[in-house]
Amino acid sequence: MSEHDVPRIEVDPASSAPVFEQIRLQVRAHVDAGALSPGDRLPTVRGLATELGLAPGTVAKAYRELEAEGVVVTRRRAGTVVADAALAATTRVRRAAEDFVAVARDAGLDDDAVDAVRGALLADRPRPSGAPQTGTA
Repeated sequence: MSEHDVPRIEVDPASSAPVFEQIRLQVRAHVDAGALSPGDRLPTVRGLATELGLAPGTVAKAYRELEAEGVVVTRRRAGTVVADAALAATTRVRRAAEDFVAVARDAGLDDDAVDAVRGALLADRPRPSGAPQTGTA
């Protein structure tokens, strides 16, 4: 896929989410959905900033965050590309989740029971430092 074939990224200035976060989430969603594959080039920082009418620093911040997450890598002359490991990790996790749900349904569990099991597993597992807490009061 060339830089010009990258799925569209849009920002909503009225959103409560910061613009750099909107960009980050959309790129991540495109990778997770398979619309962007390892090695696909993202638009240049300046190019995307110009297209969206933003300051280059805003796009650069989104790209830095994506790089810190391992979703993209920035290489001299090659620009910012989807990392080889980004899709592999996402795909493995998605397949494991799909397998879990299939086994649970085969065992006769409905969606509420699957959600309860997921919640119990999350409550019993230590979270990596910095990970958000979920559903605890």
